[in-house]
Amino acid sequence: MEELTDQVRQSRLKALNALIDLMRPAVQADGGDLVLVRADVETGVVEVQLQGACSSCAISSDTLQGGVTRILTDRLDWVTEVLGGVDEVIDPEDSMSLGTGGYVPRYRAL
Repeated sequence: MEELTDQVRQSRLKALNALIDLMRPAVQADGGDLVLVRADVETGVVEVQLQGACSSCAISSDTLQGGVTRILTDRLDWVTEVLGGVDEVIDPEDSMSLGTGGYVPRYRAL
């Protein structure tokens, strides 16, 4: 394996954080959140966690696999594996009250 320069490491981490920040509003709109737990830019292993209302959401695993994993691996060619989980610390009733469900952003024409 070729050793990465500090500049490449920094560039990869910056791109990863930017992509996570791009995805977060969609998850937050349903009362949840998406956080980066760790990233190994050398091996391409990224770990994320869904929080908040995601703990009571029936499609959390679909969000991780079909959404987060697909987007990260499609847009960042160095990402080889995405590990993820759901933070289940929040009380399920509190969690359910956070979500709005089925969020579709509205865009205004300028």
